[in-house]
Amino acid sequence: MKLKINIFAGIYSIFAAVMYCISWFVVIAEAIGSDGSSSSSATFFYAVAWIGVLLNAYVIYASKKASISLVGGVLGLIGNILFGFTAAMAFPALVVLIVASVFQFLQKPAKKQA
Repeated sequence: MKLKINIFAGIYSIFAAVMYCISWFVVIAEAIGSDGSSSSSATFFYAVAWIGVLLNAYVIYASKKASISLVGGVLGLIGNILFGFTAAMAFPALVVLIVASVFQFLQKPAKKQA
């Protein structure tokens, strides 16, 4: 059984990975062009990260109920938390989210424990 929330989370993981790539250029350009005032674009990127955390937390819950492997949800959660705590972790978050999206699209059945 495939869950639509897992497919949506996979798409969101790809979207978040693209946003984290863009964040480097946006934040650096804004830092060069600003007079030291706070940045509203950084708030947008952090919001993307924390929405991803909530989404992947729900994916883990739904996957557990449907007996689907939790790997994609856990990796998505880790990737978004990495960026959510600090934008300096954008590259590791990007890599983890790409791998997470692959597992979220696969949706393998969970292995039964003996």
